[in-house]
Amino acid sequence: MNYSKAGLALTEHFEGCYLHAYPDPASPLGKELQRLGMWRNALNTGVIASALLKLSGAPWTIGVGHTGPEVRYGLTWTQDQADAQLLADVAGAVATVNRLVKVALTQAEFDALVDFVFNVGAGNFAGSTLLKLLNAGNRAAAAHEFEKWDMAAGKHLAGLLRRRIAEEHEFLGEPV
Repeated sequence: MNYSKAGLALTEHFEGCYLHAYPDPASPLGKELQRLGMWRNALNTGVIASALLKLSGAPWTIGVGHTGPEVRYGLTWTQDQADAQLLADVAGAVATVNRLVKVALTQAEFDALVDFVFNVGAGNFAGSTLLKLLNAGNRAAAAHEFEKWDMAAGKHLAGLLRRRIAEEHEFLGEPV
């Protein structure tokens, strides 16, 4: 199956697009920027006070949710670079869902799963109860698994819960 425009819009909505590398919000640096009220400025400008850079920001992110060894403080992309990398990253999530899911899916189910994999990673999806339940044919129980994935660094995050609820609604074919 292929990722639809509606699915891509879901990913873009929750990830946003930032052309300056920024630290993970759950990292020590991300938490400190939030505590100091400097988070939005760091997202929008890419500028972080040098005294704060002693704190870890890993994993750094740029574009539409792209992380990788090349992403570090000070990296800046064009919109074209961000768009191209998004398509490459989504292709990996699409391949993962197509490889691991053994039951037929609706387009909405597929889109929800691709967004989920894009965000939590292929390894987490491969070992998830969500995948086990889905492949066993228990779609209703699988749908309820999305909301369990709302944590980062051991803390429940409202933004992740909103995303998981949107994925669940998409999976069930309900308005998001």
